[in-house]
Amino acid sequence: MVRLIAAVLVAAGLLLSSVPATLAADPSFGRPTATAEFGQSIEFRQPVTLDEEVASAELLLTFADAPGPTVIEVSPPSGTGSKVLTETFSLDEDGFVSPNTRVTARWRLYPAASPEAPVTGPEVSILYEDDRFDWRTEAGDIVRVHWYEGSDAFGARALTIAEDAVESSSALLGVTETEPIDFYVYASEDAFYGALGPGTRENVGGQANAEIRTLFALITPGEIDDVWVRTVIPHELTHLVFDTAVTNPYHFPPRWLNEGVAEYQSGGYDASYRSTIASMAKSGELIPLDGLAGQFPTTFERFNLAYAESTAAVTYLVETHGQDALVQLVRSYAEGLTDDEAFTQALGIDATAFGDAWLESVGAVAPTRYGPQPAMPGPVPSAWSGVPAPGITPAPGAPTVPPATGEEPGSDASTDSAGGIVLVVVVLASAVVAVVGLIAWRRRQDAAES
Repeated sequence: MVRLIAAVLVAAGLLLSSVPATLAADPSFGRPTATAEFGQSIEFRQPVTLDEEVASAELLLTFADAPGPTVIEVSPPSGTGSKVLTETFSLDEDGFVSPNTRVTARWRLYPAASPEAPVTGPEVSILYEDDRFDWRTEAGDIVRVHWYEGSDAFGARALTIAEDAVESSSALLGVTETEPIDFYVYASEDAFYGALGPGTRENVGGQANAEIRTLFALITPGEIDDVWVRTVIPHELTHLVFDTAVTNPYHFPPRWLNEGVAEYQSGGYDASYRSTIASMAKSGELIPLDGLAGQFPTTFERFNLAYAESTAAVTYLVETHGQDALVQLVRSYAEGLTDDEAFTQALGIDATAFGDAWLESVGAVAPTRYGPQPAMPGPVPSAWSGVPAPGITPAPGAPTVPPATGEEPGSDASTDSAGGIVLVVVVLASAVVAVVGLIAWRRRQDAAES
């Protein structure tokens, strides 16, 4: 019996000794925390107990509804035992974050013994807020208005305008809003631009951020009944409803369509816009719609022209094809269609044809198109046909080469052949030298490693 017990103990000892030493325990993570200082930074802290060395570490940050995290490489902790991992995300150096953005963080550690098997810690989430003011809040069915200056009537009036705008835009685009929209009202330019961050244009009175379903606006208590307020709030909130209607992970509609729908719903194609379009159409200074698919121009005149064109184009679309066609066009983007697919499906013509038709409708002189152009054909070897590729038209006066039907006048075919043979021999010799050199280098490397 004693011998049997001894044998069992010996076998157990052998079994334990055969377990690889690299199978150390995973890090033991404590409760992570996050703190923010508005306009400065967000700090993340993670207590952890390490049983083995860490080769490298990362902080995974997810902002709002981003499809994946931003990976930030951080300094790994040294040694083992109890540690507190700390990393500060600087809003000046690492990137701007809009107020009302939820930021989620996780730490990922790569053990020195098995870096191929990283370990990820628990999540911590923080709502980055503008805490410079004592905000008051009034909530409706969808919109929550936040303001810090003005009476209760001011907040109620702002809420009424916002709720009506969401209802109207939702009815136009055929969507139902279910998630709340936050509407922050600032009473001074310094506070407003401080919230929107660097690069904000001086003429901006409101800005909608679809990623966080938030509207920021600059409205003093005495301006709540001004005409422009009843324009800017519906305009910006239409952007949020538009985003709900078109959201897909593949392709967003051209900006002129987004801005045009927002203007169509708020200010409309007014006399000022019509005058701008008429003047620029005669002078040939209109911007083709495909030139307004991304960012708008930065100068005040061209920026205003971009909005006028966007509004005019959407108005033309509705007057020519009907409002149902506009709704179908906008909603089709939710399927991830390209611009041409979406326009063809809704209007029967592609995006370029629609842009050309709109320019013709306003009597525009053909505008100058900038950007990438087809390459100019240049000199080609005599043996080539010299025929341009399909779709390429040689520029006036560009040299062309007739198809090679025989020897060029005055050429020596034997000389050409000899030259070609010499070239082939040189290329092959170079390749052989390169291969031999590579083999010799690999042998030296193998010898050094052994």
